[in-house]
Amino acid sequence: MTNALEVNGLRKSYGEKAVLKGIDLCVRRGDVFSLLGVNGAGKTTALECIEGLRKYDGGRISVNGRIGIQLQSESLPAYIKGGEAIRLFAKWNRKTADASMLAALGTDNIIHKKYQEMSTGQKRRLHLALALISDPDIVFLDEPTAGLDIEGRISLHKYILHLKARGKTILLASHDMAEVESLCDSIAILKDGEIAFRGTVTELNEKVGKHYNIHVRTNQGVENYETDDIENSLIAILGNHQEKNTVIQSIRVDRGTLEQHFLKIAKGE
Repeated sequence: MTNALEVNGLRKSYGEKAVLKGIDLCVRRGDVFSLLGVNGAGKTTALECIEGLRKYDGGRISVNGRIGIQLQSESLPAYIKGGEAIRLFAKWNRKTADASMLAALGTDNIIHKKYQEMSTGQKRRLHLALALISDPDIVFLDEPTAGLDIEGRISLHKYILHLKARGKTILLASHDMAEVESLCDSIAILKDGEIAFRGTVTELNEKVGKHYNIHVRTNQGVENYETDDIENSLIAILGNHQEKNTVIQSIRVDRGTLEQHFLKIAKGE
C-alpha cells in the first residue's frame, strides 16, 4: 500500500449540526501533509476522528502503520518531570527513548523540570518527544512550533524533514502558512465541513490565480493594490498618478502569499 492514510466519506455531526459532510482524503506514505481550515471548518474534528480520539458517524478511515500524536493542549500532570514522562511513555511502548532524537529536540533542559514550570515551547518539545518514542510510521503534529523562538522553529523544521527522509508520514496542523509552504508536499482545505481544495501548494496557486500585490510609494505616501491582472493594473495606476501629478518614487510587485490564496478558497474572499 503506497498510501499511509485513506479517508472515504467521513461524516460527523453534533446534534443537528453536520460538521463533516463526507470528506475524502488520501495521504501518500512519506509525505508531509497539512489539513487547513478556518475556525469552525471542521479541521480539529476531522483530525481527532482520524487519530481515533473521537467517534464518527459514517465513512471509512484506513491507517497503514503505527501512529504517534503530539497534542497541542496540556495533557500531563502538573508535577510530573520531563524525564519521568519520557521514561513512562517509553515503558508503555516497550521502547528505549532514542537519545539522538531527544538531543535533536533539545529536551536536556527539561528533564528535571516539572511540567507546570515549563514554557509553552518546552512543552511543545516534550509532547513531540513523547509522540516519537514509539517510533511511529505516521506522526500527527498539532501546531508543533507554537511558542518556539526562531532558532527552535528552524531546528524543529529540520527534524521534521529528517523524519520525512526516514520515510515517516507527517500530518501537520498549522496556522503558519510559511511553515506549511516550506514543509508540505500536499495540502487540503476544509470549508464548511467539505474539502474545497486538495493538491500541492503550486496547484493551489494555479487554481486561485497569480494574484499580485502592488506597492506604490509616492511623494504623498504609500498605496497598496491587489490584482490578478498585473499589466492592466499597472497601466491604470500609472495613468491615475499622472493625471494627479503625483511623483512616483518606487513600485514594488509581490506575488500573492499562500495565506491569501488559502483565504480565497476557505472564506471565498
